[in-house]
Amino acid sequence: MGSTILFTRPDGQSVSGYLAEAAGATASVVVIQEWWGLNDQIRGVADRLAQAGYNALVPDLYRGKSTVEAEEAHHLMSALDFGVAASQDIRGAVQYLKTRTARVGVTGYCMGGALTVLSLTMAPEADAGVAWYGYPPLEFVDASAIKAPLMAHWATQDAAFPIATVDTLEEKLAAAGVAYTGHRYLAQHGFANETAVGPHRLPITQYDAAWSQIAWDRTFAFFGRHLG
Repeated sequence: MGSTILFTRPDGQSVSGYLAEAAGATASVVVIQEWWGLNDQIRGVADRLAQAGYNALVPDLYRGKSTVEAEEAHHLMSALDFGVAASQDIRGAVQYLKTRTARVGVTGYCMGGALTVLSLTMAPEADAGVAWYGYPPLEFVDASAIKAPLMAHWATQDAAFPIATVDTLEEKLAAAGVAYTGHRYLAQHGFANETAVGPHRLPITQYDAAWSQIAWDRTFAFFGRHLG
């Protein structure tokens, strides 16, 4: 459905990304990858948003690299400068989509969930954000800089992003007056990733079709309210 495009970061550098377009779209969404990279699963997320009427752009944060091996994914994620990814790659993607539609949201999963929260502090053009089971180190979250409404989907059995830290993040967001809605699911990390099944999934991840559908329904309702 989609195609590879180039867009420009605020600093003038070019970044490639996967763009899934919807005919007649009036709003768009930046989709941020998990630590695996820009793979078929995250392209599928963009395609799903396009089928719902949104243009969806996945910036290629790893510059063409992706993996199915956890050790390599950890290496790729560790080498990524989250501040630059949020303030340049993701903000550039938001700015690119703003040339096509009036309103643009941001969403991401795992590492991308963390980057969703961070990008809302660094991309003032974004109109809404939905984070899925991921948050950055809380000392890097300037909640007072978040002006867009934020929704988040958390897994109460998440071994990668403990729910206790979600409590602290939510307190920080509330203190800053962020328009925030959090949902919690009796699920494990990656519960909305349909490839997190079978013997090859990580021990800490588990797809849950029922919770995934509920979270998607809530996401579409949220974007419908804030992006149109």
